[in-house]
Amino acid sequence: MYIINLISAAAISLLLPVAAFAQNHASAYTKLIFDRHCKIIRQYEAGIEAKCTGYTEPGNSPDQQWPVYFSEGDLRQMVRFGHTSTKPARWESFGEFNQVGETVEWRLNGTRPVAAILRWYIENTNPQTGMQDKQHRGQVLVVSTVAGSDRPDNACVVGYVDARANKNANALARNIADSLAQQFRCGIDLPEFYGKRGDLSGNPTSLSR
Repeated sequence: MYIINLISAAAISLLLPVAAFAQNHASAYTKLIFDRHCKIIRQYEAGIEAKCTGYTEPGNSPDQQWPVYFSEGDLRQMVRFGHTSTKPARWESFGEFNQVGETVEWRLNGTRPVAAILRWYIENTNPQTGMQDKQHRGQVLVVSTVAGSDRPDNACVVGYVDARANKNANALARNIADSLAQQFRCGIDLPEFYGKRGDLSGNPTSLSR
């Protein structure tokens, strides 16, 4: 049974005045609850792929429907956003067992989503007991691109923020989304951690190229 509990900070701050002046960014929120919002499109012995309801712009055009693609394998999850192909070019998750949160924050430029922010929970092991526990559970905000129908392959992770190590984690993730996501080139540009990174932030597969 599959259930979803669905640059540096200084450099980002330098980009903010330009982004804020040139664009009108805002947030919209949707839920990502597997049993309610997702439909399985492929199923394997050790995992699944599903297409989920995402963000809807005002209007009735299919291009104004922005779905979420969810994958799980070996107790590790991956999520991609927008008009992307159902087959990912690369597995972007964490080396540790993990699961994503239930709330997607879409960053909008006008009414169009340009980035998505989703909290991931990293099931780290307590080195003293060898077991996973709440004290060692990591939380990372993952900022991703939103693929448009004109760029279906541009669905990937832009950056990471350790939500346990940074008090302003949500604001920092929004800054990354607004300043970097629209110019980010999947497969060329590399994601990285922004702000402080603690010991519980896990090991993203996107950083091991």
